[in-house]
Amino acid sequence: MNLFTLGWNKQFEEAFLPYDNSEYTVGRVALEHKRMYRIFTEQGELLGEVSGKFRYNTQAREDFPAVGDWVVITTQPNEDRALIHAVLPRQSKFSRKSAGEVTEEQIVASNVNSIFLVAALNQDFNLRRLERYILLTWESGANPVIVLSKSDLCIDIEEKVAKVEAIAFGVPIHVISAKEDTGIQSLQQYLTDGQTVALLGSSGAGKSTLSNKLYGKDVQAVQQVREGDDRGRHTTTHRELIVLTTGGIIIDTPGMRELQLWDSEDSVAQSFQDIEVLSEQCRFTNCKHQSEPGCAVLSAIDQGVLEQSRFLSFVKITKELAYLERKADNKARIAERKKWKKISGDRTRFHRK
Repeated sequence: MNLFTLGWNKQFEEAFLPYDNSEYTVGRVALEHKRMYRIFTEQGELLGEVSGKFRYNTQAREDFPAVGDWVVITTQPNEDRALIHAVLPRQSKFSRKSAGEVTEEQIVASNVNSIFLVAALNQDFNLRRLERYILLTWESGANPVIVLSKSDLCIDIEEKVAKVEAIAFGVPIHVISAKEDTGIQSLQQYLTDGQTVALLGSSGAGKSTLSNKLYGKDVQAVQQVREGDDRGRHTTTHRELIVLTTGGIIIDTPGMRELQLWDSEDSVAQSFQDIEVLSEQCRFTNCKHQSEPGCAVLSAIDQGVLEQSRFLSFVKITKELAYLERKADNKARIAERKKWKKISGDRTRFHRK
């Protein structure tokens, strides 16, 4: 494999300079499973794991390699195995809060140029979920591209496209049907040599079917959606990097119906531009948009200019981010106390000697 075909560029080359000797080489993580990694290199596919020093010096989950990462490795002659010593700085990363009560970042995909936000035009069409995807995509550093799939199952396409346009300011929108093979060719513009595209969306949105169409043959299993509510079953169970024969790279991901936010405060203003503009017209600069006189946001809702459901989504997301920030700060304080407690214990043991 050619490194530039895999997405290698000058920025990664500069980051690799401290390791540029005969001992080290580089590869890109294509698959991760229980801390074992499939790595694409110029020598072919390798099975890798992190070195003992890497594991010892790594504290947080997000510091471990993720699908899409470029990693510094050493290899053994005549063995298809590699040892990972470092992760090169990420140019972009799509993250979410990991499942469960622990406040921890889970990196879904890294070093991605564009993200296809795949939403099916059937009964599972959900604007509020799409808002979250757009928000986290802007935060990732990649460019969002909305792909409205299964157009063959929709009778009001123009109406739904108009609704998406109202929440996705400046984001390209493509309407496709894998069954009828329409609209897919328009996506090729994002998949030139060295460009990486991640596919995100809920189960049953058609990501795996789209992956197969883009690749030219079945590389991902496909399941039918459930009858009655059009919701899908999980087809893709892991994140995987796939190099297309026509150029470009795709990363398919498992369906994520519930997408918990992670560190997206800076992108709220970009995703909710309409509410931000209205807020600037409120009588009071610290308006909470609850019952204050002269509130432009509440006035827009009363006049039907702003949908109440979109405003409630904005409020919910803002509250989630505030709660997440409080938990993260508390976690940082606990970690700091543990660090100084350990330092204090080390000093005590030293003086006893």
